[in-house]
Amino acid sequence: MNKNFKVLALAGILVFGAAGTGSVYAQKKSKTTKGTTPTTPAAAPAAAQKKEGIKPFSEVITAKARTTNGLFKTHKVDDKWYFEIPDSMINREMLVVTRLAKAPVGVKVGNQQYGGEELNEQVWKWERRGKQVYIRVPSYSTRADANSDMYESVQNSNLAQILASFEIKAYNKDTSGVVIDVTDFYNGDIMAIGATDQIRKAYKVTMYDATRSYIDTIKTFPINVEVKTAKTYRAAESPTDSSNGAVTFEFNTSMLLLPKIPVKARIMDSRVGFFGQSQIDYGSNAQKAERTAYIHRWNLVPKDTNAYKRGELVEPVKPIVIYIDPATPKKWVPFLIQGINDWQVAFEAAGFKNAIIGKEAPTPQQDPQFSVEDSRYSVVRYFASDIANAYGPHVSDPRTGQILETHIGWYHNVMNLLRNWYFVQTAAINPDVRKAQFTDAQMGELIRFVSSHEIGHTLGLPHNFGSSYAYPVDSLRSKTFTDKHGTAPSIMDYARFNYIAQPGDGVTKLHPQIGEYDKWAVKWGYSWIPGNKTAEQEKEILDQWTLKNAGNPLYFYGRQGTSLDPRLQSEDLGDNAMKASTYGIANLKRILPNVEKWTYQKGKDYSDLKEIYTEIVGQFNRYMGHVATNVGGLSENFKTYDQKGPVYAYLPKAKQREAVTFFNKQLFTTPLWLISNDQLNKFDNGVLLNRIKGVQTNTLGNLLSASRIARLLDNETKNGTAKAYTLPELFTDLRSSVFVAGRADAFKRNLQRAYVDRLENLMTKENELPVGFPVDYAASYGLTPINVGLSDIRPLVRAELKTLLATTKARAAAGDAITKAHYEDLNIRIKDILNPKK
Repeated sequence: MNKNFKVLALAGILVFGAAGTGSVYAQKKSKTTKGTTPTTPAAAPAAAQKKEGIKPFSEVITAKARTTNGLFKTHKVDDKWYFEIPDSMINREMLVVTRLAKAPVGVKVGNQQYGGEELNEQVWKWERRGKQVYIRVPSYSTRADANSDMYESVQNSNLAQILASFEIKAYNKDTSGVVIDVTDFYNGDIMAIGATDQIRKAYKVTMYDATRSYIDTIKTFPINVEVKTAKTYRAAESPTDSSNGAVTFEFNTSMLLLPKIPVKARIMDSRVGFFGQSQIDYGSNAQKAERTAYIHRWNLVPKDTNAYKRGELVEPVKPIVIYIDPATPKKWVPFLIQGINDWQVAFEAAGFKNAIIGKEAPTPQQDPQFSVEDSRYSVVRYFASDIANAYGPHVSDPRTGQILETHIGWYHNVMNLLRNWYFVQTAAINPDVRKAQFTDAQMGELIRFVSSHEIGHTLGLPHNFGSSYAYPVDSLRSKTFTDKHGTAPSIMDYARFNYIAQPGDGVTKLHPQIGEYDKWAVKWGYSWIPGNKTAEQEKEILDQWTLKNAGNPLYFYGRQGTSLDPRLQSEDLGDNAMKASTYGIANLKRILPNVEKWTYQKGKDYSDLKEIYTEIVGQFNRYMGHVATNVGGLSENFKTYDQKGPVYAYLPKAKQREAVTFFNKQLFTTPLWLISNDQLNKFDNGVLLNRIKGVQTNTLGNLLSASRIARLLDNETKNGTAKAYTLPELFTDLRSSVFVAGRADAFKRNLQRAYVDRLENLMTKENELPVGFPVDYAASYGLTPINVGLSDIRPLVRAELKTLLATTKARAAAGDAITKAHYEDLNIRIKDILNPKK
């Protein structure tokens, strides 16, 4: 190991992003001597330095050095790189972000495969002790105010890990700083600033190859240092040519100085959607270890505070500026910029004008120092990728939640996703999309829509899956209504395009826009509150704002990921999934017979026909998912003690039964309209009909999942059979369609077997969560736990199986050969379930 640099520990990596983890620190002032810090002794005289083995500055940083000034002075002497760290930067916290700068074709690790994608975030503190300088990586999972009795205890249990150690090579000329050699550090195999564990595992990395690695550039700026490296790893699998036995990446590591005085944080509220970070605060007055959380937001302060107080729109001292990657195709740049600028109207609700601005990146002639990897700049990065996606992360100060910059990921093939969605969801009412390729203007508007959505994430806003429920289904068939309101009050919902509007409605506004909820959320999160109030005092004011909007669906926030509440779903529209999906299916029935005609391309094969046809089946399946959540569904409305009414309430019995009636009509009665043989014989080799069967059986299994049944039983216990939709009623309603009288076709026979298989599963498997899985967490996302063997499930399932035993016995006695064989087989299966062989 090189004597100049030693990696002592790989610190626990702190990741701050869509998940919103991280926390606030504990800091205490210490008495200092002029020109020193608590851990930084004054520089020794020259003679003492030499005796200590520390060379004179001129012997280390020779006349050959190429020097740049910035946060740290950097010196390059031959093939060595040096940092000159001033005393004033010792113990200052710095956010360090490592990104891919360039990657080989074919890398297969999600969100870690294109230039610009983030790999790691840490906070570093450069600490000096004697002849050594250390990099420490502090943790922010706990805190206590410096004046709290718990402060010392928190410090004793929150030791910052040491990432690396450096020998001091020299003092600078005026002894106000030290010089260290960082060559081996940045050119070494350190996971925090190189390939992640996921990348190493994916390519079976065996070792780091320093002979094929180097530091490309180190650039220093007033508040940041940017280091670009090329690193090669010996690997058993290469993304392009395994005969190389290696894989090479270019990395960019940004070290950004955090504010000396952290900005004031804003306390999170579960009723308003923001990404955030939490920590255990041992300094609070609560008689327990209390968890607190702060939202992620940019620091916007009005230039003219007096004008702001008068209610005038005021520009911020430092607006949010987001640049477009120079690698972006020129024709899409204006649409990406417009998607950014669309948020200006939301910031006006918070009292700011021109608060967010999209710009083209400067050319090298305009600004030779500009780099898309530079952590001072926020950028939309454009990836040459066949992935159909885009995402909007942000980098925040882990002490306060202050957003510092963003690098939005934009994959080229997101256009294919947009084209397919727009076609499948609107072609019934939108003649302009009935073609194989959209015009640039059409695609540009869709890009603008997605750009606005991703920018919302970079402002701290998560998905609001409850927003699309705000509008009545029939309102989305109104041209007047949709022209004004779009399809949802928030662009942060996954409320895609208007699949509800029918031919003749005249609706032309087909996608969401920056809506009422978005304006409200930005007002809540970004309004500047005068009076130098504490975060707790501001919370009291914000609580009053929230209470005024409580109960209004326009301002409702619904979290992502739970399957409890039917309002909180992806890709849905309107306040009734059964009604909305019925309209959606009517439009799919109009589109499907015309797909071949509308996707025609001279000289092309039928791949587009296959893609769109498959998308239609997928859209149909999506509607089934929207409806299924209503069975055993709970509404979730987060509240505080000063709000009346329940947080959780089961859906009315009639609404749940309406959902099952929908399935009996639209799904469990074979959807023969999905089978267009004239088109299927152009591309299908025996797969698509099984996909339709899969939609039927998967939905049936979803309806009869143990978690859903657990909620049906819970509802019956709490509210009685008069109000609750019960498990016996679900069995009866499903059986009336799945085992309807008459000859069962291949789809129905498949469905009946799936029904019996699902009942067998409930009779034989416990469906318990994995050992150690947090039960409350699982339940909050719809994985309601239940001990099947000790519950009422098996007695009720046994009764249902006995009913089916009689039905299958009777039907096996009549009918054609396949009918007899089918019911005889089911009858034997049921007997085996009821009387298992030992």
